[in-house]
Amino acid sequence: MPAGPYRGRFAPTPSGPLHFGSLVAALGSYLEARSHGGEWLLRIEDVDPPRVVAGAADAILRTLEAFGFEWDGPVVHQSRRLAAYRDALEHLIREGWVYPCTCSRKQITAAARRGVDGPVYPGHCRARRLGHGPAALRLRVPAARIVFDDALQGRVACDVAAECGDFVLQRADGVYTYQLAVVVDDAAQGITHVVRGADLLASTPRQIILQGLLGLPTPRYLHLPVVLDARGDKLSKQTLAQPIDPRTPLPALIAAWSFLGQRPPGRLDSVQEFWSMARAGWIASRIPPLRGFRFASPHNT
Repeated sequence: MPAGPYRGRFAPTPSGPLHFGSLVAALGSYLEARSHGGEWLLRIEDVDPPRVVAGAADAILRTLEAFGFEWDGPVVHQSRRLAAYRDALEHLIREGWVYPCTCSRKQITAAARRGVDGPVYPGHCRARRLGHGPAALRLRVPAARIVFDDALQGRVACDVAAECGDFVLQRADGVYTYQLAVVVDDAAQGITHVVRGADLLASTPRQIILQGLLGLPTPRYLHLPVVLDARGDKLSKQTLAQPIDPRTPLPALIAAWSFLGQRPPGRLDSVQEFWSMARAGWIASRIPPLRGFRFASPHNT
């Protein structure tokens, strides 16, 4: 259970401009933090160089400013925190939780069964010892059923070893993965509450395992409904989602407010009027759970 004042965050990946799904996540996390009198921090998740688009991080900051978001403290860039990820990985290696994996994606897909978030690694390299040569480094997931209470979705349970499998902490090309970086960063920034899209709900049990192995606190979680496109796919840069326009922020803000189940705002003539209304009227219990999103296998108990 997190201690101390509320500290939330928004952590976009600079792989392109913000789209409506990003705005929903930003708005929900921001208003939930402010409604608790808490801080809202901003982190740029640029740990994966091939995904980073030149100029996207600056464009994201300009768009958030144009939409009236105000964050606390300096912006954290994951690309400047590689030493912290290395220290965490070395701790896990010393404790015997890490092994090298040379399996290709094709080999894994051919041998693995489907889990809640893609193929479950079949464990071919579990007996391998760390040595020389390129290899991905996987966490030897302990046999444990992770159970946590999501502030919106309710009680969630996952047998990570069976439903997700051993997961990669560092790729063969040396890039640290999202699961490791986000755990280290949330702890370093003192994040007490994580509000993000329900597409990341399957990642949360993995992150809770890492928090335990690294001796780090576990935040409270709230997973927002996912915005879908006309085909029923998650709205994302990969599905060519249209960017939100920083020149006309008010219609998009009102649409995101409505998507999150809040009461119609009435007539608003400015972004300033929107924020005054939103801070006073935000009620998290009105958010619809898991709109249009389904797990690959049951999680809830």
